Amino acid sequence: MRLRLAVAAVLPLLALAACGTSTSSQEAGPTRTVKHAMGETKVPESPKRVVVLDTDKLDTMVSLGLAPVGAAQATESQAWPKYLGSALSATKAVGTLQQPNLEAIMALKPDLILGTKFRQAAFYDKLSKIAPTVFTEKVGVTWKENFLLDATALGKKDQADQLLSAYEKRAKEVGARFSALKVSIVRFMPTEIRMYGPESFSGIVVGDAGIPRPEAQQLAAQQDKRFGKLSQENIAQADGDAIFYTAYGEAAAKSQAAVTGGPLWKNLAAVKAGHVHNVDDEVWMLGIGVTAAGKILDDLDRYLTPLV
Repeated sequence: MRLRLAVAAVLPLLALAACGTSTSSQEAGPTRTVKHAMGETKVPESPKRVVVLDTDKLDTMVSLGLAPVGAAQATESQAWPKYLGSALSATKAVGTLQQPNLEAIMALKPDLILGTKFRQAAFYDKLSKIAPTVFTEKVGVTWKENFLLDATALGKKDQADQLLSAYEKRAKEVGARFSALKVSIVRFMPTEIRMYGPESFSGIVVGDAGIPRPEAQQLAAQQDKRFGKLSQENIAQADGDAIFYTAYGEAAAKSQAAVTGGPLWKNLAAVKAGHVHNVDDEVWMLGIGVTAAGKILDDLDRYLTPLV
């Protein structure tokens, strides 16, 4: 009985998937083949209805003057990133990064789905039955490669090359004045404090600007150089000529308030000098794209200029 019920539940989904496949193949028109983390996929030359399944791809699409019809959220209650303005006002939520809602995706009749192997590998086969699906390999450390791959799938590779080149040029120009300063990056999580290393998104941007980091935040002893953990006892590793810090969510903001209000934090040299800056977590940590990177450069320029 249970088996029959399970089969009955799956059949409509399979029928919808089959319908989606035949419809998209009939209407696709000219296609291009894109190599990606899961193999090769034929995608429309100019996709019009795109669904994205990771936060970096929101930045990518808006940076390229586009907007997805649907997007997965970090959490079910998440709003679209404020720093991207009104560009996503018509974008529909389609589940979470870890659990995309296949029926909601199908209902949007996408002609391209962009995701990441790191998070959604288990869903790839089902997604591919709905529409051509292109996956990047990782998140964060390969953000520039991801940007260019997603742009290739969107038919916007030339524009992406120009945007990335302009960002890297500006990073060098902004950072040239601050090469004598050491910048610290700290993030408050609900249950821990992290210092962000050279292979995190914000760490890569600061590195592109040629601005040095405190020795402890080079994470030389770690294989994973995205972030290391801080505690009240070793909070001195958060120090630098300037500290940029964020909080991920409301629980983390409470933890941040408790720590930054405490004597150990207040004893840091940067805090005593007034060189600490509470910046936007959506930009510095979750943005992972060329528009967010540009806003990090804005913050560096704004807050470090008085120090030189």
